[in-house]
Amino acid sequence: MDGTVTVLVGTTKGAFLIDGGTERTGWHVRGPFCEGWPINHVVGDAESGTIWAGGGSAWNGAGIWRSSDQGESWQVTRLTRGTTDDWAENDLDFSAMIGYEPVELPFGSDFQQIWSIGIGQGGLYAGTKPASLLQSRDGGKSWTRVEGLSHHPSAESWNPGAAGLVLHTILTDRERPSHLWCGISAAGVFASEDGGETWERRNRMSNAESCAHHDHPAAPRDGETGHCVHNMVRAPGDNELIYQQNHHGVWKSRDGGRSWEDINAGLPSTFGFPIHVHPRDPDTIWTLPLNGDMLGRFPPDAAAAVWRSRDGGESWQACRDGLPQEGCFFTVLRQAMAGDRRDPAGVYFGTNSGSVFASFDEGDHWQEIARHLPTILSVEVLDCS
Repeated sequence: MDGTVTVLVGTTKGAFLIDGGTERTGWHVRGPFCEGWPINHVVGDAESGTIWAGGGSAWNGAGIWRSSDQGESWQVTRLTRGTTDDWAENDLDFSAMIGYEPVELPFGSDFQQIWSIGIGQGGLYAGTKPASLLQSRDGGKSWTRVEGLSHHPSAESWNPGAAGLVLHTILTDRERPSHLWCGISAAGVFASEDGGETWERRNRMSNAESCAHHDHPAAPRDGETGHCVHNMVRAPGDNELIYQQNHHGVWKSRDGGRSWEDINAGLPSTFGFPIHVHPRDPDTIWTLPLNGDMLGRFPPDAAAAVWRSRDGGESWQACRDGLPQEGCFFTVLRQAMAGDRRDPAGVYFGTNSGSVFASFDEGDHWQEIARHLPTILSVEVLDCS
């Protein structure tokens, strides 16, 4: 590849690519792609340059788009039916107008959206709404369901979060291809060590007394963190270190999710959506707290800050330089923060008001690299350095 950095953005009106060249300057927006579908997640493979975008709606059904030429052209693999299929099959004029061709879809009407895509040594993975996990071994052209998770003994008790029962986070391990982790709102963290054949639910707190006095419905109780996990990231290196932004706090696991410790002390609230970890330093993390789930879901005091920890959550620092400090009411959603692998590492986030902010010095300073996009649902980075 050519050493460029491209920010991959999923929005309510398609996917967008923001090119920063080799120097992370002169940012240029391309799009919208994917025929304006709602796109919940866009990911890219730095080795091949292939990009995948997952999304859908009740109208479109669910599908995954693929581009092998850096966004110049796209092909879609449709997975479920949408209202458009029903209309076209019952209205010949409408069918002719949109050029509809009947096709047998592999999952019928089982789910409406793709919410997340993960790249692993075993192929591609995709999370759906309602929650299930799919796998592809041919680059996203065909998909099968990972039945071991769907048939987990707890599945009948899974409760939806405000956005529905969504599988929004997929973590893989390059060194151990059989290891997988998934985050489901609001069913919690699940892990597999045999390629998805069997799964363990991992929500236990390391210290059950540390959060015993919270009365929020999503708060930890009964020795567990609370099942409304918002986002997770795996730290780099030979370890089992995972960070989690929960509906009610930031958590850290040193043992692959088998136990979790609360690292929220020092942050201005317990509520937020995204979390990001440094590509080389497992102790450096970033998150963006919001003022609360029932208070508007915007930055505390309407002043934006990305909070950074350099010591694995023992202490936190507010990074504000270049971010709006008055009248800031945007929300940053669970998949809308990511980073590149440069030195110093770049950090990027997108807002529901259509802006993308970037820092090229690990959070010390920020600048807006795109604005006026549709509502941003996800941000990832294709770093071909």
